[in-house]
Amino acid sequence: MGDRKQARDEEFQSFMIGRWPRLMRTAFLLTGEQHAAEDLVQSTLEQVYVHWRKVASADDPEAYVRRVMINAHARRHRRRLKEFLAPKDDTGLVHEVPETGDRIAQADDRSALLKALVQLPVRQREAVVLRYWEDLTETQTAEAMGCSVGTVKSNAAKGIAKLRALPGLVETVTQGGRK
Repeated sequence: MGDRKQARDEEFQSFMIGRWPRLMRTAFLLTGEQHAAEDLVQSTLEQVYVHWRKVASADDPEAYVRRVMINAHARRHRRRLKEFLAPKDDTGLVHEVPETGDRIAQADDRSALLKALVQLPVRQREAVVLRYWEDLTETQTAEAMGCSVGTVKSNAAKGIAKLRALPGLVETVTQGGRK
């Protein structure tokens, strides 16, 4: 019994260490604050650990965990937790290091894009973040958000349209977004 628990713990730890940067990036883009992102990822991983056998046996454990995180974020938002995507003072923040090939990282002004994301309604922000920052397919995004592909398309299109309407973001969104 102890060996199985230890093997399960090691499997979970390996999963957690391997996915931590990506989960943190997604959580930061959803919450807008480093500490809130850390809390969201940690609470998600706590929930996942309790049900690790079920999660590990899923077809795509990362998608399962992402869905748990989106649900946790949605619950927090429903409680009217105030979110700030661009903190006034970023001293002490650990800044995200973009992955190689990250189109958004090529944008001249990431902070302008982050400030613009906060202006989107939560569902539109989730759709834009998952589709374009995380580069998920429409189907994967729909699964993560718990909605239909049509809802993802609608929310992503509306979110991108709002971003395109903001001065200074036209080039960034056109280069980084899909058509």
